[in-house]
Amino acid sequence: MKPFDREIVSGSVLRSVWKLSWPLVLLNLVNGMQGFVNHIMVGHYVHSANSAANAAIGVSWQVFMVVVVFISSLFHGTNVLVARYAGRQDRDSLSEVFYSSFLCAVAMLAGVVAPLGWWLAPHLLAFVGAKEDVAVHALPYLRILFVLGAPLFLMFMVTGAFNASGDPRTPLKLGILTTVLNISISMVLIPGLGPVPALGTTGAALGSVIAPFVTVAIALSLVLRRKMIIQPPRRWLLLPNFGIITAVVRIGLPTGIQGVLLNIGGVCLLRFIGLLEFSSAAQAAYTICYAQLFALVTWTSFGLRAASSTLMGQNIGAGDPQRGKHSVRIAAWIGSSWAVAVGLLFWVGADAFLGVFNLVSEPAHGYATSLLHYLSFSGVALAGALALTGGMQGAGETKTPMYIAFITQIVILLSICEAFYLADALTPERIWMAILASHASRLIMTWAVFRTDGWIHRVIELVPPAPLEEEARGV
Repeated sequence: MKPFDREIVSGSVLRSVWKLSWPLVLLNLVNGMQGFVNHIMVGHYVHSANSAANAAIGVSWQVFMVVVVFISSLFHGTNVLVARYAGRQDRDSLSEVFYSSFLCAVAMLAGVVAPLGWWLAPHLLAFVGAKEDVAVHALPYLRILFVLGAPLFLMFMVTGAFNASGDPRTPLKLGILTTVLNISISMVLIPGLGPVPALGTTGAALGSVIAPFVTVAIALSLVLRRKMIIQPPRRWLLLPNFGIITAVVRIGLPTGIQGVLLNIGGVCLLRFIGLLEFSSAAQAAYTICYAQLFALVTWTSFGLRAASSTLMGQNIGAGDPQRGKHSVRIAAWIGSSWAVAVGLLFWVGADAFLGVFNLVSEPAHGYATSLLHYLSFSGVALAGALALTGGMQGAGETKTPMYIAFITQIVILLSICEAFYLADALTPERIWMAILASHASRLIMTWAVFRTDGWIHRVIELVPPAPLEEEARGV
């Protein structure tokens, strides 16, 4: 049985931040490599005009991520409770939260997401304005993700709960295994190898859903063999504890709505891009730059957001919320500093980055170069905002970030695009400018809330706090 890590809630704050952050940041970068490599392989092995196959993967993921983020954000309610009880060393309560959440997730994925996703896939692609050359690659890709993507969702849930319990290294190992499996499968299925036919974007989708199936099975076996902080339930029930699910949804639903708003903003942005004269080229530029190259910032920032959430939740559970808040500020500075370094690379090495994806033809190359320049500034704002958001969410304050997401990603982002469109002045560069404006405003609004203390005192407990394990043993 793995012990709780008391260094997360005591000792040097910088050590606590570093101990949680580096595995989570590395995990997100490793996860991001899967899509990165898939785009490279599709760009080189699937021949299509205006990089339509790459655009298809990007458009499909943007649509699919609306569902992924909503469900994964509901899991955030699980992570907040797990972190709070881990800070109090209440192993039984956090294990019950995990088990009930897992049962609910399996039922929702099999009974709702898979059938609805298959039916809605072509309608969603039509909504985002995917042209025929893009849709022919996107439809089978998107349907595979919806119907067979349950292991992908469950991987997010399991690794998130492990992180929240104070164990970031096991998810890192599982993430590396998932990435190696995904890339290996894709290297066979995308171009074809031996008797295996070339499946193109369909092969990329299959790699994305087969690989996490293996790692989820390994993760659950670790829990069942009592090798983790999270333990098997005291009673094996076929139905979840609905009191736990109610609390999880109450905490996680605003985060889910926030995630949906962010991705609806992205989907609507794709629709505006689809209205441009050279829309396929602009979609390819957006897909490669924002979804892949910008992942050097976003995946790092997501890791720091997860670390901030765990640090805040566990320190509140341990009775020291101000220490948690200080930890979050340090994580925000680390994220923004990293984004500055990446932004400099975007300015000096744009051609080299784009050449990796074989994005060399105009006008796609010009659109992509311009977008990288805007993202070099956007990244600094987004990295800081995500770390601060993670801290608030870790305290159970999930509604305020939801409101901020609505204002910045719906009102500000889409209003700017709509204004240019109505003025018949919509261009790729003006869309890129709208992205920068939305990220900058998100940082300003998030910091204005974070610097106050009212959000720290959210009451989210399910049960009275149990005695610490040391106290229970009489230590």
